[in-house]
Parts: sequence; structure tokens; C-alpha cells
Amino acid sequence: MPKQATRRGQNLASYVYGVVPADLKAAPEDRGLGDPAGEVQLVRHGEIAALISDVDVDQPLGQPGDYLAHERLLDATAAQAPVLPFRFGAVMSDPDAIVEELLKPYHDEFRAALDELKGQAEYILRGRYVEQAVIAEVLGENREVARLREAIRNRPEDATRNERIRIGEIIAASIEVKRDADTNLVLDLLSGHFTSAVIREPTHERDAVHVALLARTGEQQELERVANELAERWTGRVDLRLFGPLAPYDFVTAQTGGA
Repeated sequence: MPKQATRRGQNLASYVYGVVPADLKAAPEDRGLGDPAGEVQLVRHGEIAALISDVDVDQPLGQPGDYLAHERLLDATAAQAPVLPFRFGAVMSDPDAIVEELLKPYHDEFRAALDELKGQAEYILRGRYVEQAVIAEVLGENREVARLREAIRNRPEDATRNERIRIGEIIAASIEVKRDADTNLVLDLLSGHFTSAVIREPTHERDAVHVALLARTGEQQELERVANELAERWTGRVDLRLFGPLAPYDFVTAQTGGA
């Protein structure tokens, strides 16, 4: 580690990505965020360590690529060892401060959390309805929508504003019902292959499924098998994808103060 005087002369601080077991080794090619990208290092105390890199405090965080670099390093780490990810932007003054203010006072809590995560990672299953397919389903299931669509056919948009608003409301409500049912179906089909699940809030009006799963990395092939079978079953109706292994952002996100 550079001496503190040198760090101050270069106006550097320590960016903290997360906490990992102390026996983890950083790969020489690992790089963090910043321009140039900082070399990844481990600050150890007892049985845990902080995954860090130097950052120039004169360069504001949030530059293009910073957040992706943060996630990329944590996800790569999660593929080989348990990790407690920190929220983007965690900066402390230097490695000594990391030990004294973070690793020492929370050593036992961090170690216990890492023990619980051992052999597990996060997986995201996300699906989005195909627009024409889901609207066709709603039309086939709801006579009011079909009647309203027929009523506005070949009529000016201004003259049918209320009907169009009502159609939009019905379609949105129907998709919400379908989303709940399809999400429950997914969780039932995957039952036994994950230890915990978080249903994420939809980020798009046509989101069909958006769930985070904490699962053992040894179950990845089974998760992929079920996801592929469901994707085939939903061909033309839902575009479905499985992402992972990832750091367990939805299940345990550590936090620390700024520098």
C-alpha cells in the first residue's frame, strides 16, 4: 500500500466495492473504476477484507463507465467467492480508516453474512411481454376493450379521447394482473432451486417477470434449464432472459460512510 503521505500528495482516497473473505486473492488483471482504472487491492482484517482501489478525489465519481466497472468487479468476484456489495460511491480516506472504521467494528457481522452467502450468488430472471401478443390476449379476454376499439374505429382521435383513455386503463390493469400471475408461475416452477427471492418493481409497462433469486451456484444449470423451458413455452408472448451469477445486490448491500 502507498504510504499515507504519498496518497495525500497524489490526492487519492480508497474506493470500497465490498467485503469478501480474507483468503480471497485479487487477480493481477483486475481493475476498478476511474481513468486510468485503479488496481484492485484487498485490505484485510481478521477473517474479512475490503475490496478496494485508489481513486483521485479530484475526479468526481459517476463518469461514463464508473458504475459498470463497479458492478463488473463485484459480479466477477461473486462468481468465485461470497461478497457483500457496497452501494456505488463508497469512498474512505485510506486503508487505515477502512480497518479502523469499517472492518474492525463490523468484523463479526460481516463474517456471519459472508458465511450465509457461501456458495450462493444472485440471478435475475426478467421477461417482457411482446406488445402485439399481450394486447391480443387482453382483447380476447375483455369484451369492453373489444367494444371500445370497435367504437373508435375510423373516428378522429380528438373525438374519441375518453374511449382511448379507458382502453389504456383496461390494458394496463390487465397486464398488471397477468404480471402477478406469471411471476407466481415462475416462482412455482423454480421452487427448490433458490433460497430466497425478491420481486422487483416493474420498470416498463410491459414487464412480465422481474425477479431476483439468491441461489447456490451449483443450481445454475437447473435455473437455466427451467428458464429455457419457460422461454420456449412463452415464445412469441414473452421475451425471457436469465442473468447471473451476480453479486447479491437485492439481498445484502453493505453501506459505509464517505471519506
